[in-house]
Amino acid sequence: MKAVLCKAWGPPDSLVLETLPDFVPGDGEVIIDVKAAGVNFPDVLIIQNKYQAKPELPFSPGSELAGVVNAVGAGVTHVKPGDAVIAYLGNGAFASQARAKAASVVPMPPGIDFETAAAFTLTYGTSHHAVVDRGELKAGETMLVLGAAGGVGLAAIEIGKAIGARVIAAASTDEKLAVCKEHGADAVINYTTEDLRERIKALTDGKGPDVIYDPVGGVYAEPAFRSIAWRGRYLVVGFANGDIPKMPLNLALLKGASLVGVFWGDFARREPKHNQANMAQMLGWMKEGKIRPHISARYPLEQAPQALKDMEARKVTGKIVIIPS
Repeated sequence: MKAVLCKAWGPPDSLVLETLPDFVPGDGEVIIDVKAAGVNFPDVLIIQNKYQAKPELPFSPGSELAGVVNAVGAGVTHVKPGDAVIAYLGNGAFASQARAKAASVVPMPPGIDFETAAAFTLTYGTSHHAVVDRGELKAGETMLVLGAAGGVGLAAIEIGKAIGARVIAAASTDEKLAVCKEHGADAVINYTTEDLRERIKALTDGKGPDVIYDPVGGVYAEPAFRSIAWRGRYLVVGFANGDIPKMPLNLALLKGASLVGVFWGDFARREPKHNQANMAQMLGWMKEGKIRPHISARYPLEQAPQALKDMEARKVTGKIVIIPS
């Protein structure tokens, strides 16, 4: 097998591609021949030791994949060799073969290709947990999505529309906003050319959005929160901008609003049955055509460092995937 390895903390260019022995499954493990691996912003942070998850060196980055079962260990009964599966790992997806705990492996639904399946788990899992569980978005409400053209942003747009909400997408270029419209956004804001607060005010008749989905942080967080509706919910999803904003808490008081933290990884670990139900609902929406991951680029395994560099430089729209073979 071949694997992209992080042997020392550092930027994407410090990663190396090596040939390693094939895996042998232990009890309760599944060995998967990787057909596609999703790339996510936390992958950029993890290799630089800037994320809350800190795997032991050396390790292969990548947390989500789709592939074919190669072998299973004792006690594994829900999948068998030859089955197409989706898996969510702590790390290890940027390789031609991966080892997964049986509980993190699910059969791949029919009619979904490997690339789409690999681009689904983290972004849609995060956004469903954020929008439905934490934001409690309801039909008829309005949600503002910041960084809306990224993987979790587009997922949030689609989930909001599936619920029956009105969705406003904010992004940095007209090209990105065009993709947001393709995925269902009702209105858009280019926050590099427009005044964010004034545009929100105009689009909501001065009321403000009921839910704000923020995976970006940085300079737009405070003006967005100042624009939130009475009893609004501000979802703290991540800090792709790199800057963790310092929010004046009096804003929450004045609007009767809530700052709500979103940590899907721990939610999936602590509440696995709830997470599985969320995934089942979204797979149903996918079959109905209500959600569809947007894959903007594909990279061979040896170009995994470039994939992470593009992610870090915010050149990515929707999702990108790594194809090992």
